[in-house]
Amino acid sequence: MHVPDGFINAPTSAVAGVVAAGAIAVSLRGARRELDERTAPLAGLVAAFIFAVQMLNFPVAAGTSGHLLGGALAAILVGPFTGALCISVVLLMQGVLFADGGLTALGVNITDMSIVGVGVAYVVFRGLVKVLPRTRRTVTAASFVAALVSVPAAALAFTAFYAVGGTTDVAIGKVATAMVGVHLLIGIGEAVITALTVGAVVAVRPDLVHGSRDLRRPLKLRVGGELVDVPAAGAPAPAARTSRRTLWISGLVTSLVLAGFVSFYASASPDGLEKVAEDKGFAASAEEHHTADSPLADYGVKDLDDARLSGGLAGVIGVGVTVAAGSAVFWAVRRRRTDEAADVSPTPTGV
Repeated sequence: MHVPDGFINAPTSAVAGVVAAGAIAVSLRGARRELDERTAPLAGLVAAFIFAVQMLNFPVAAGTSGHLLGGALAAILVGPFTGALCISVVLLMQGVLFADGGLTALGVNITDMSIVGVGVAYVVFRGLVKVLPRTRRTVTAASFVAALVSVPAAALAFTAFYAVGGTTDVAIGKVATAMVGVHLLIGIGEAVITALTVGAVVAVRPDLVHGSRDLRRPLKLRVGGELVDVPAAGAPAPAARTSRRTLWISGLVTSLVLAGFVSFYASASPDGLEKVAEDKGFAASAEEHHTADSPLADYGVKDLDDARLSGGLAGVIGVGVTVAAGSAVFWAVRRRRTDEAADVSPTPTGV
């Protein structure tokens, strides 16, 4: 759902840019409360993993493909504010280095995927975990539903942008129907990927997953020959099954393999937005990307003729740059929180 330059007019794109900038500022402040010395490294990894998985277009219908948006995954793993920053970092890397998503449309894309995608997903997720039993299965199931809902929500957000500032006169009702229809199918793939990933991380390090911080494993007592739960207030946190370093390295290796090797087998069919644009007659309004001459444009290394090697190397570079940029942002946010805490700490006075 990466909106190219030319789909949305300049005034609407400018307003979206202001909204996106404000949302990023709010997210930077909110992320200070979500990040600590344990989760800051995970946030950079989440951004890199989402970058990698977004290279894996999967077929959803005849002649149409989809890929992960990542809003639900990021929000559940690292929190809504940090998750919005993760998606924003990914979109920035894609737009500047890989000519994917217009630069003048960056505000539209951030608003669409970082604000709407993350926000809707987290609201749905929190609503479900509040009413369902607080177990690991609940976290996984809630992540599935949240991801499923977030994708058509983002599709509707794009439709709203196009209704206000579309550069081609098309029937908005038909665009909305087509966008929601195809993105419901894409949402199923998003939901499966999100649930599998969240479930895998919760299984080994539930303490690092923002969405599972309320989980407690009930203590069991034998009463009258039967095991009964101790009240939740006295239950310990779920135990970790692997170290943070092992989790981080495993996640990075997985991201590199997905972007560097598996991406070669991704579907070449147009994604949901591209297909709708072709079918509804506004694909021609897309403008050439400002970084179309980038050495990594279209996820390939310039002047490298071997398609497999070119795409794989570009993917590896993308993962490396994204994890470095994301980690730098989140460590800076974390350090700012630490500095602020030190500034407000009371200093002892002599008598």
